[in-house]
Amino acid sequence: MDSKNFIRFLSFTFIITLLLLTLTNLPLTNKAIQQLDCTTNSPQCNRRFIKQPPKPTTRLHSSDVPHHPLDPLTLTEITKTRSILLSHALFANKNTYALHSVVLEEPDKSVVLKWNHGNNLPARKASVIARINGETHVLTVDLATGVVTPLDVGYHSGYPTMTIEDMTSSTWAPLENPDFNRTIMARGIDLKDLACLPISLGWYGQKEENRRLIKVQCYSMEGTANFYMRPIEGLTVVLDMDTKQVIEITDKGRNIPIPKAAGTDYRFSAQNKKINLINPISLEQPKGPSFVVENDHLVKWANWEFHLKPDPRAGVVISRAMVRDPNTGEKRNVMYKGFTSELFVPYMDPSDAWYFKTYMDAGEYGFGLQAMPLDPLNDCPRNAYYMDGVFAAGDGTPYVRSNMVCVFESYAGDIGWRHSESPITGLEIREVRPKVTLVVRMAASVANYDYIVDWEFQTDGLIRVKVGLSGILMVKGTSYVNMNQVNEPENLHGTLLSENVIGVIHDHYVTFYLDMDVDGHNNSFVKVNLKRETTESGESPRLSYLKAVRNVAKTEKDAQVKFKLYDPSEYHIVNPSKLTRVGNPVGYKLVPGGTAASLLDHDDPPQKRGAFTNNQIWVTPYNKSEEWAGGLFTYQSQGDDTLAVWSERDRDIENKDIVMWYTLGFHHVPCQEDFPIMPTVSSSFDLKPVNFYESNPILNIPPNVEQDLPVCSAASSA
Repeated sequence: MDSKNFIRFLSFTFIITLLLLTLTNLPLTNKAIQQLDCTTNSPQCNRRFIKQPPKPTTRLHSSDVPHHPLDPLTLTEITKTRSILLSHALFANKNTYALHSVVLEEPDKSVVLKWNHGNNLPARKASVIARINGETHVLTVDLATGVVTPLDVGYHSGYPTMTIEDMTSSTWAPLENPDFNRTIMARGIDLKDLACLPISLGWYGQKEENRRLIKVQCYSMEGTANFYMRPIEGLTVVLDMDTKQVIEITDKGRNIPIPKAAGTDYRFSAQNKKINLINPISLEQPKGPSFVVENDHLVKWANWEFHLKPDPRAGVVISRAMVRDPNTGEKRNVMYKGFTSELFVPYMDPSDAWYFKTYMDAGEYGFGLQAMPLDPLNDCPRNAYYMDGVFAAGDGTPYVRSNMVCVFESYAGDIGWRHSESPITGLEIREVRPKVTLVVRMAASVANYDYIVDWEFQTDGLIRVKVGLSGILMVKGTSYVNMNQVNEPENLHGTLLSENVIGVIHDHYVTFYLDMDVDGHNNSFVKVNLKRETTESGESPRLSYLKAVRNVAKTEKDAQVKFKLYDPSEYHIVNPSKLTRVGNPVGYKLVPGGTAASLLDHDDPPQKRGAFTNNQIWVTPYNKSEEWAGGLFTYQSQGDDTLAVWSERDRDIENKDIVMWYTLGFHHVPCQEDFPIMPTVSSSFDLKPVNFYESNPILNIPPNVEQDLPVCSAASSA
C-alpha cells in the first residue's frame, strides 16, 4: 500500500471509529434503584457481590420536554435550533460554518426568581456561538418565533471553545503531510502505532494572530495502552485549525529515545500480580434512596432543593439552591448559580516543546465536552442516579453524553455532631448523629488528566465543593535513565519517574463562579480579620489575644483577597437586611482549601491570560455576561476579557447582587508514585452557614437504631 492510500485508509478507519463511539455513547435510562431485601434470613446477603448494578437501557431523549426555566435545551430543541440557523442568510454557504456552542439562553435572573412551578415557561431561546466564513458570531435563536438575533459582545481577542471535530481532525491532519510522515518514520515509529494530541498554544505574539492555530504532538502506542508515557520528544507540528494545513514542523529531539512500554499499562487486565487488599464495600438502602429527581433536573433531598444540569463548557451547573429552615419550614435561598468557570494548568518547562503548555481546560476544550460516562460501582456507588448530557456537535446535530453526572447519598462513618458526658458529671449522656450527605459528581478526562468534581450537600446547610486530580501525567522524554547522570536536578523541570521519563512540574487552578443569594439577592462581602491585640500592663496575666474585626467591602478592589497565613480572615457573604433574633446578619462563609497560589510573573503571557488566579477570592456585581473567568473567547486570547480586567472597574458591591469567585490551587511536583497513573489527589472548599440559622439546624435529626438497618452476614471464606 503506497503512502497516499495508507493515509486514506487511516482517515476512513478514524471516521468509522468515531461513528462507532457515537453509537455506543447513546443515553442510558435511569431506572429506579431496586430495593434490597437484606435481612438475616435473606440468602442475597451471603454472596460476595449482592447484586450487579441496574442494567440501564437505551434512552433516545426524543420525547424530553423542558419543565423549568433553567432546563437545558432538549434534543428536539437543539435539532430545531439547527434547522432555524441553516435557513438564515448568515448560513447561506453551509460548508463554511461550525457551531462551537449551542446552549440555553437563560432567562433574566428576575424572571427565573418570579417563576413558580405550574406557571408557563418563559420563552425558550438558544444561545449560539458560531464560526462562519472565518468570523465569530454570537446569536440568540427564539425557538417559538424562529427569529435569529445577532448580539454585539464587543471586541475580544481569541476564539470560541474548540469543537470535538476541531480536536479530532487536528490529530490526523498531519498525516496528510509527507514531511511529517518522513519525520515519524525516521524516528523508527510505525505509522500504525502513532497517537497524537491537539494542544492549545496560548498566545505569545503577533505571529499567532488572525488565524486559529493548534500544536500537535505525538506518542508511540506500541506495546501499551498508555501511550502518554511514550512521547516522541521534541517533535511539534503547528497546524492551521481551519484549513488543516501544516504551518511548521519542529523536531529537536532526535537524540532522545522513546521510553520503554514495559510497566506503563494501568489496566487491571494487564497487571501480572493482582492484589485484593479489601473486601467489597457498599452503602445499602433497604428503603431506597432518600432523594428524588423530578422532571429530570430538580433534585430534592432532606432539607435541600436545587436545579441540576450538564453543560458543555462548565461541566455541571447547580442553580436555585435552597434549604428548608427546620424552625419555620420555609425554603430559604442560598445560591442562585454555581459552576466551574475555568481551569488553568500551566507547565513549568520553558523549552521549545513545552513553554506553550498552559491549558484553559474549560474555555479551550470544554470541561463538559470532555466529561466521560461514569462507571457504576466504581465512579459512583450502587445507589446512584445517572443523568445524561445532550449537546450539539459542530454541525449542530445533537448527541448524547450518557451517564455524565451521578447523584447519590454518601455515608462514610462520619459524624454530624456528638457529645458524651464524662462520668465525673454524674450524667449518662452519649448523643451522636451520623453524617449522611448528597453528592453530585462528574468526571472529565481532558486528554491525559482526569478531574473529578463533587458538589456535596449536608443537612446542616453546608455545601462542600471538592476537586480530585487523577489520570496520567504529561511527561517529557529524556536521555537520562538514572539521577546519577544529572548534574543539576533542578534543570530537569520536574522529576525523573522512570528510565527516559520526566514528570514536568505544573500547577492546577480551578476557578468557581458562586452567585450567592443568601436570603435574597442583595448581599455584602465581609472580611472578618483576626487581629492580635496586646493587653495593657497589669490588665491580665495574658500578654495577647485575638480580636475579630469586621470590614465590609465597598467596591471590587476591597474584596480582592490573597491568602496570608499570618494575617487570617474569615470571608462572609451576608444579607445586611436580614437579622437573626439576636441581631446578627444572616450569612454564609467561604472556608478555603487548596490554597496554592500562582508564582508566575504577572507579565508572563500565560499569566496575563490566567490573571484570574492572581487572587484567591474576587467579588463582582452580578452581570449576566460575566461568567467565564478566562473570558468569553478563551482560545488564543490575550487576557483582555478576564475576571481580573472586569474587577479593575472597581464597581460598588455593598448590599448588591454580587458574585463570589474562588480558586482552588494545586502545585504538583510529580513523584514516582504518580507513574504510570496517578492516585487521586483532592482538595475542597466549603460554603458554610454563619448566623444563617437561629441554632444548630440538625438537632432534630434522629440517630441510627439497629432496627432501621439491614443485617447482612459476612461472606464465607474460601
